[in-house]
Amino acid sequence: MGRLFWKLFLFIWLGQMAAVIGTGALFWAERNGYMTRMDGGGGPPPPPREGRFDHPALPPAPPGGPGGDISHPLPRHMAPPGIPLPLPPILTGLLASMLCAAGLAWYFAQPIRQLRQGFDAAANGKLDVRVAPEMGKRRDELADLGRDFDRMTERLQTVVEGQKRLLHDVSHELRSPLARLQAAVGLARQQPERMEDLLARVERESERMNLLVGELLTLSRLEAGSAGAVASVDMEELLVQLVEDARFEGAARQVAIDYVPGRMAEVLANTELLHRAIENVVRNALRFSPPGGVVRIEAGARGEGTFQISVLDQGPGVGEADLEAIFTPFYRGAAPRDDDGYGLGLAIARRVVQVGNGAIWASNVTGAGLLISIELPIVISS
Repeated sequence: MGRLFWKLFLFIWLGQMAAVIGTGALFWAERNGYMTRMDGGGGPPPPPREGRFDHPALPPAPPGGPGGDISHPLPRHMAPPGIPLPLPPILTGLLASMLCAAGLAWYFAQPIRQLRQGFDAAANGKLDVRVAPEMGKRRDELADLGRDFDRMTERLQTVVEGQKRLLHDVSHELRSPLARLQAAVGLARQQPERMEDLLARVERESERMNLLVGELLTLSRLEAGSAGAVASVDMEELLVQLVEDARFEGAARQVAIDYVPGRMAEVLANTELLHRAIENVVRNALRFSPPGGVVRIEAGARGEGTFQISVLDQGPGVGEADLEAIFTPFYRGAAPRDDDGYGLGLAIARRVVQVGNGAIWASNVTGAGLLISIELPIVISS
């Protein structure tokens, strides 16, 4: 039984006990007073005699014989008691019940009213409302409901603020290529002899916007819980292809790839999205590693239920306060000047890993750079 049940039980039980004890006590006192008056008026009635056919003694016959005056009253101890209606006990019981009901109604109505006010405020867009502090030191299901309400509004506030920030960042990121497109179109009209160069510029800016929109759509689908069809993914096959692509891309940046494979396994995920998530992490390491640097990739099963992938670069790392922020959309930190990313790669990687019931986190390694680790649950171990 919950705490609220026992509080309710205690309230009702105490009310009933108060009513019963109060009513019984007053009835007993009233009865004792009546008997005391009887004792003072004519004494107690004679005790009955033993025997099956014994009868109480009859009073002497009234004067005048059988035909005399029959209006002579019986002795006081033979008169019917005539107990009056016990109004004081009834009123006491009603008062006790009323007080108990008022306390019980207040006990439940107060937090429910606070919750209603909180829901009204949240419905009107005031997501910073909190009701748990107003409930004081309550320790029951209603207080738990208040804390759940606070967690819900806090989460909604975070989501709404994130959506507003995302909309602002998208608008900012689209503004630059659109401005360059307009400039290229204007120059093409003024300088037709530069048409080829300007068309190439238009094509590059169009590709940048297409890439941004594609990443936003991917992130939106992941946030909506649409991760596509999932199946068992052979991590050995996926990582071999991914490392080969990374080495090809790293050669252009003069960054080497050091791949250290361990015991391989299969995980349950969408192959395309998982490949893209790990690729985003590796590309992020390539961008921040200096020329002549090395990106180290370690992968393998850890125990019986977890497959871990670690990517370590030789870049400058990030501040301790920003280790969580790098997984938010459009966070770029101290990105290189020639970086053409939008800050969505790690955000997509985190969401893909979370959809697969995994975890991803970042940490700084002394003397090296930024280490990003990914853990995924194993389906089949090799």
